Amino acid sequence: MNFKYKRVMVTGAAGFIGFHLAQRLLKDGCHVTGIDNLNPYYDVRLKEARNEILKSYENFEFFRMDLSDRKGLEKAFNKTSFDVVVNLAAQAGVRYSLENPHAYVDANLVGFVNVLEYCRHSDVKHLVFASSSSVYGANTKMPFSVHHNIDHPVSLYAATKKSNELMAHTYSHLYGLYCTGLRFFTVYGPWGRPDMALFLFTRAIMEGKPIKVFNHGKMQRDFTYIDDIIEGVVRVMGKLPEPDPNWSGDDPDPGTSYTRYRIYNIGNNNPVELMEFIGVIEKILGKEAEKEFLDLQPGDVPATYADIDDLINDVGFKPSTPLEEGIKRFISWYREYYE
Repeated sequence: MNFKYKRVMVTGAAGFIGFHLAQRLLKDGCHVTGIDNLNPYYDVRLKEARNEILKSYENFEFFRMDLSDRKGLEKAFNKTSFDVVVNLAAQAGVRYSLENPHAYVDANLVGFVNVLEYCRHSDVKHLVFASSSSVYGANTKMPFSVHHNIDHPVSLYAATKKSNELMAHTYSHLYGLYCTGLRFFTVYGPWGRPDMALFLFTRAIMEGKPIKVFNHGKMQRDFTYIDDIIEGVVRVMGKLPEPDPNWSGDDPDPGTSYTRYRIYNIGNNNPVELMEFIGVIEKILGKEAEKEFLDLQPGDVPATYADIDDLINDVGFKPSTPLEEGIKRFISWYREYYE
């Protein structure tokens, strides 16, 4: 069922995906309430710069807070009634979850329960939330499908994202809340996260420093350009998930449900070898990288590859930005931003 929305809450609005989504919605004429704690997981100046751009729009309102701050969140929900809440606030990163597990519990579990509770009590029409390709964990059957079982996460980050999916399903079952979870696959592009490969590699190559190539380059990622991610999110926001009439408790399908709940992959549907990815960056920069080959890191998976059939069938969208074009746009932004 399709519906029109005008008032949207975006949590994690100063983050990479949140910033791009909020800007797109503002340009589309929506009223956007952004929430972000501007935490120092990576350079806060980048988050502040994104936020300054959003604040230049009249129809943008910003609250600086943690999702674990129940009173603050209540204030934001009481000020405006929202058609859609898009939860993109999370402690991100697989590797950091080995160092600081409590950050993931506070943001991704406690924070998400608070969002669910306020959506329920505020009559929010649709909750759309970020999951992750990390939930596929130890799965090796490719491409990864939302209809596959995902009971074997290999990082705490992945486990918290799977938990979000389970919590959302519970709220859909108990309270009839429309919930859609989106498993993003390796997002990249302008204003990207400094802890991600494209940012790290570009910076190191330009500075003449070695890059760390994990699993000796034998990695594959389904790199997905930010504009494709945003188009997918926007289309899903206006599509309320309907119960699957064919769902059966005898043979439960993990990707759909008897209740108002759906999961989609948003990926490029085209895994790329890490060495090929590095080669494209080298080509655009006109400079070869000095490479330090290392073993696979704990919590990392060797390959990701998205099955996006459900996304295509339900909202008629397939990511299409070619890798070289996407990297070119990122490097152009990087050079301009850092002069």
